[in-house]
Amino acid sequence: MAACRRVPLLLLMCVFLYMHPIRGQKSANSVKANTAVRVNIQAQNQAAVPAAVNGGSPVVAASPPRRRTSGWKLAEEGACREDLTRLCPKHSWNNNLAVLECLQDRKEETEIAADCNHLLWNYKLNLTTDPKFESVAVEVCKTTISDIKECAAEERGKGYLVSCLVDHRGNITEYQCNQYITKMTSIVFSDYRLICGFMDNCREDINSLHCGSISTGEKDVHSQGEVIACLEKGLVREAEEQPGAHAIRPDCKKAIMRVAELSSDDFHLDRYLYFSCREDRERFCENTPAGEGRVYKCLFNHKFEEAMSEKCREALTTRQKLITQDYKVSYSLAKACKTDLRKYRCSVDTNMPRAREARLSYLLLCLESAVHRGRTVSGECQGEMLDYRRMLMEDFSLSPEIVLHCRGEIEAHCSGLHRKGRTLHCLMRVGRGDMGTIDNLCQKALQTLIQEADPGADYRIDRALNEACESVIQTACKHIRNGDPMILSCLMEHLYTEKMVEDCEHRLLELQYFIARDWKLDPILYKKCQGDASRLCHAHGWNETSEMMPPGAIFSCLYRHAYRTEEQGRRYILMLSRDCKVEVQRILHQRALDVKLDPELQRRCMTDLGKWCSEKTESGQELECLQDHLEELVSECRDVVGNLTELASEDIQIETLLMRACEPVIQSHCHEVADNQIDTGDLMECLVQNKHQKEMNDKCAVGVTHFQLVQIKDFRFSYKFKMACKEDVLKLCPNIKKKVDVVLCLSTTVRNDTLQDVKEQRVSVKCRKQLRVEELEMSEDVRLEPELYDSCKQDIGRLCQNVAFGNAQVIECLKENKRQLTQRCHHRVFKLQEVEMMDPELDFQLMRVCKQMIRRFCTEADAKNMLQCLKQNKNSELMDPKCKQMITKRQITQNTDYRLNPVLRKSCKADIPKFCQNILNKATGDSELEGQVVSCLKLKYADQISRLCPEEAAAQEQTGQVEECLKVNLLKIKVEGCKKEVLNILKESKADIFVDPVLHTACALDIKHQCAAIPPGRGRQMSCLMEALQDKRVRLQPECKKRLQDRIDMWSYAAKVAPAEGFSDLAMQVMTSPSKTYILAMIGLSVCILFLFGLLCGRMTKRLMQEQKDR
Repeated sequence: MAACRRVPLLLLMCVFLYMHPIRGQKSANSVKANTAVRVNIQAQNQAAVPAAVNGGSPVVAASPPRRRTSGWKLAEEGACREDLTRLCPKHSWNNNLAVLECLQDRKEETEIAADCNHLLWNYKLNLTTDPKFESVAVEVCKTTISDIKECAAEERGKGYLVSCLVDHRGNITEYQCNQYITKMTSIVFSDYRLICGFMDNCREDINSLHCGSISTGEKDVHSQGEVIACLEKGLVREAEEQPGAHAIRPDCKKAIMRVAELSSDDFHLDRYLYFSCREDRERFCENTPAGEGRVYKCLFNHKFEEAMSEKCREALTTRQKLITQDYKVSYSLAKACKTDLRKYRCSVDTNMPRAREARLSYLLLCLESAVHRGRTVSGECQGEMLDYRRMLMEDFSLSPEIVLHCRGEIEAHCSGLHRKGRTLHCLMRVGRGDMGTIDNLCQKALQTLIQEADPGADYRIDRALNEACESVIQTACKHIRNGDPMILSCLMEHLYTEKMVEDCEHRLLELQYFIARDWKLDPILYKKCQGDASRLCHAHGWNETSEMMPPGAIFSCLYRHAYRTEEQGRRYILMLSRDCKVEVQRILHQRALDVKLDPELQRRCMTDLGKWCSEKTESGQELECLQDHLEELVSECRDVVGNLTELASEDIQIETLLMRACEPVIQSHCHEVADNQIDTGDLMECLVQNKHQKEMNDKCAVGVTHFQLVQIKDFRFSYKFKMACKEDVLKLCPNIKKKVDVVLCLSTTVRNDTLQDVKEQRVSVKCRKQLRVEELEMSEDVRLEPELYDSCKQDIGRLCQNVAFGNAQVIECLKENKRQLTQRCHHRVFKLQEVEMMDPELDFQLMRVCKQMIRRFCTEADAKNMLQCLKQNKNSELMDPKCKQMITKRQITQNTDYRLNPVLRKSCKADIPKFCQNILNKATGDSELEGQVVSCLKLKYADQISRLCPEEAAAQEQTGQVEECLKVNLLKIKVEGCKKEVLNILKESKADIFVDPVLHTACALDIKHQCAAIPPGRGRQMSCLMEALQDKRVRLQPECKKRLQDRIDMWSYAAKVAPAEGFSDLAMQVMTSPSKTYILAMIGLSVCILFLFGLLCGRMTKRLMQEQKDR
């Protein structure tokens, strides 16, 4: 049309107004404003009505004859007199405009006569042909026109000026002009046929969508708004790609959006919404003045109230959907953010079409990006943004992508949950995998919506979360300012605690699932880390994405840099800033609460989670399950689980649930290391060391033990051990990954270097120190020794089924039942005992039971001589009975095999092969010698044992009551083997008094008085006591004297019954016999007789042989 060609993107409106004097108005401006005016915007169609839809012929309005506008009144017309009297107050009858508004805004159920309805239409249409209308606009809006450059430049006399004033009515400050344009606009929007060009642009779409007739008289005044509403719904259906949706022509789309934009100021202008929500407006927004979109906003805020009528709710939803397609349909948002949009160039992106720029989502992303970058956005604009972000979270249907791509999920899982964001949260729950699978496009649409609404910046945007968590926020997070982003962090800190309620827990996890997949959606993390992310991870702007570095990969990059040392290998590594590292740690703490909050872990381990952990549904159990099955996981899952475990070893506070369980023991024993901002494995080491304190509860103990069990699978999982020994591992134990194997490799190297007395140990000092810590930790639980545990699992179930793990109780049980163990288990237990005897500090039970006694007696003793020190002090009156019993057990163990007695082994290393080689030859490396070598040494070297092993001989002292009983009853013993052992004991006791504990105890005072100057060994002190016994001048203690006399009798009997095992043994018996002089004399006499006999017999034999020769 000629009249619309000057403004191709905006619909020109054919606007009219006939104003009459209003009673009581006396000002000059009022007189001017009420002057009769007419405008002819469409010169070619002055009196013509557009062609009817039905048929093609034009229908010309039957115009009444021209009247003098100064005297004619609508109230005087007979067609409307009855309706006017019934519906309109009498004081409005003299004002044509008031009468027109009254009849147009009547209630929907109130009918007016058809003749009156037709009269009103022709009256409005005829006014559009009056050429004087623009002249009145120039008079009333003179100042405004000069202020608005676009309108001042318009050509006069063609109707363009009024159209321009309508477009810029938001900038009109002059009261009379504003009122003039507002009234004019309200009349135009009462009938879509009065909007210039609308009918021509949308005629075909109206017919295709069956939106109603456009012929005069076939639709009453109320139905005219329904035509536009029908077109708007068709536009929404097309955007949502609903089945059977009609494709509206571009020109009509522009016309529909322009009408919606021009009606955004006053809800009266949206005739369909006005009549649908008139009662709801009175109910909810009675005190809200019209204009500037205030009534719209009020109704939006009450959209999901129970009292809201369904028809009004539907009309409001349609209006909101139009706003999402073009933000200018919201008057308040467009006005509040106009300056900021221009300032941050949100409407000049040449890379995308104009339709995309106009979308609400693009506006929100652009301005949110500015806010997150620290730029200034006006408070009024941010308030409007907050309202519309909340609107998007409340009603999923406002997002066409979700309606399109999530239709199946909504029908299957979320039908009937439309209100207050429940459907959206239901879809989030499906997206988490809690209610089945979700389509990738639906998942992407949800992620996009969360970015647009940005609820991470203000939890109140998510109404469902806000309502569910209100009680938790009031109790647990009341110290944080309302609306602060830290509220979400506070809620996460109280997840799975007593303060958390179930509904809040579900809503929180559903939202955090999507926030966790884009690091930008946590505003605090983004604020602190955007510089580091750009520098280290090639991150782009807040609302920009990159295929090379997707949002989910940015956080992975950040935490890899957060836990790197300044120098790894020989290559310098860039570090995160301190503030960013703190935030990365905070996020890792939150993600540890639920495996689904870690996108990379869930993506890579989806198969393994279903395979191994389908029954692990409690908090934290899924990650523990993956760690338990680390060796069975697919490679990509194993890598990500390994990386997380490695991070946790450095900062165990990442394990939030474990930290909560261990709070009492941390406060009591580990608060100093827990307060350190940078944890380098010290806290976990402290928890392990205090695992058996009274403050340690079951949950904490189980968690700490589980972490220890996980650590043995890879030495990298022990941060302190890794950092102390990584160079030694690469040099001495390459290609070994399991921690237990690495520890064994390094400890074997240390032991060999120690035994060989090398000048320089191959294992570094710092590694040896940490190696000692790891060895001590592993000795506490049989499960931390995988080879031992696997070898003895069957025996544990059979012999130690009622023994709890920990405190080395299962290991002690295996030791006590060693004779009943399977061969494989027996071999492993023996190897363990061999290591413990060489290094008693690794004997957890001994160190635990004798802890106080070690402090009392052995503070200065070397760790490797700890058992020797305890044995030396075993009979002290101050010795704890339990510790004494444990020492006795270890002594018994040492007597079973010389290899379990390092002191004896070292002292007798030359004599063992010399005297006991036959025993060694019969033995195998896997079998114990059952005390045979020790017995061999006693028999062969009894007189020198106390000299060679004085400490050992002293330590072997026991109560001796059993031995004493056997000695006294020697004559009654029938078993030859037992009798032989008792005789050996008697023989050994003659070598030194220390070997006879009963005699040593009885004669201790006499030894001190009579034999103090005589050194022990070689029977010297025993001989001293015997001489004292024979000396009548010396008075021995009665008990000592009695015991000595008993020993003499026993020795005498033993000498009679004990067979000599060799010539040396026989010689020893003769030399120690009281009748040795007689025996020696008899032996000498026997030799002489034999000699003489030999001489005589020899001569006789010689003579006989000579006689035979002579013959």
